[in-house]
Amino acid sequence: MKSSGENVMILSPAGSFEALTAAIQAGANAIYFGVEQLNMRARSANYFTIEDMQSIAHQCKQSNVKAYLTLNTVLYDYDMQLMRKIVSSAKESGVDSIIASDHAAMMYAKSIGIPLHISTQASVSNIETVEFYSSFADVIVLARELSLKQVAEITREITRRDIKGPSGNLVKIEVFVHGALCMAISGKCHLSLHSHFASANRGACLQNCRRPYVVTDKEEGIEFEVDNEYIMSAKDLCTIDILDQMIDAGVSVLKIEGRGRAADYVSMVTKCYKEAVDAIGSGGYTQEKIVYWKNELSKVYNRGFWEGYYLGRHLGEWADQPGSIATEKKVYLGKGSRYYPKIGVGEFVLETGTLVTGDTLMVIGRSEGVSREELKELRVDGVETKTAKKGDVISMPWATKVSKDDKLYKILEDKYV
Repeated sequence: MKSSGENVMILSPAGSFEALTAAIQAGANAIYFGVEQLNMRARSANYFTIEDMQSIAHQCKQSNVKAYLTLNTVLYDYDMQLMRKIVSSAKESGVDSIIASDHAAMMYAKSIGIPLHISTQASVSNIETVEFYSSFADVIVLARELSLKQVAEITREITRRDIKGPSGNLVKIEVFVHGALCMAISGKCHLSLHSHFASANRGACLQNCRRPYVVTDKEEGIEFEVDNEYIMSAKDLCTIDILDQMIDAGVSVLKIEGRGRAADYVSMVTKCYKEAVDAIGSGGYTQEKIVYWKNELSKVYNRGFWEGYYLGRHLGEWADQPGSIATEKKVYLGKGSRYYPKIGVGEFVLETGTLVTGDTLMVIGRSEGVSREELKELRVDGVETKTAKKGDVISMPWATKVSKDDKLYKILEDKYV
């Protein structure tokens, strides 16, 4: 078992080019993404196309980051042609691995020689199943419902039994460490399929579980609104304060959930977990730093935090409201128009809202990812001022390059929103 963060990978989500760049900037060792409709975030993320894969793989290789394609929906007979096209295109584009749960995708990936990871949708929960899948894959994502004790037993048995994948190396274990948790077993839910014929297992989840519900007494017709807790909506997973235990359990890949999340979420979460892994390796993983990381993580989208089932809990913790309780909100202001690199100044067009010197601003773009600074100097149409409003063309010092159509946001504390 590992006792440090050495050789532990951070795997970050990429649901857009902005999130992809943000993950790389923040220190991810690998990213995962989906294309077309055969991935579990087809509805919630602006998914990439087959034609985008070459650009994604190229950008990752330039930064020495692995690119994994998620293809983990239930597959029907009429999906076979598209599945084969996607997997073949992934190999041709230089994608490093496929993440799959359907045996048809596994067999085809193996037949053309592209590396494979077994998705959490396969619900791998014991060493015998790990051994079965080792003929297909070098990396296996375990079921989300396992405790750390169970995870550690599996990793020990992999070593004891000398279970190797197609590469000839010992099979690696991957687990989720942060992000949304579904009430269903390893994310396999049928609620929205039954209610709206929108299958979560085909990437079309309508998130019925995140809504408020009314309970009706069938004898008298009395209705009660379920209060205080959204009884099917789990809080988000956060393991930053038990990350040393995760690594001690022999986990090789730490996976962050969130292909439907914005680039600033990807940036913040990746950064915090990367710093924590490095701190574990250097002996600097302290309670003070854990408190700091949790505070930072609370600034971006979350439904509240708990540690999942890793510590042996039988029941989950449920959210008390449907949306995010992030301590910061970003408010859209406008788009970038020009950048003057010699003087480090960015130009933007304000499409809505107002800003004043002293505001905290964030810019999100495809080429530079996420950057954040305090507004110390502001000009409108070249004239120095302290305020700006909708319709103004503004310029301000900005350390990171601004590209046309980069999005400008103002960051507010939640109490002001």
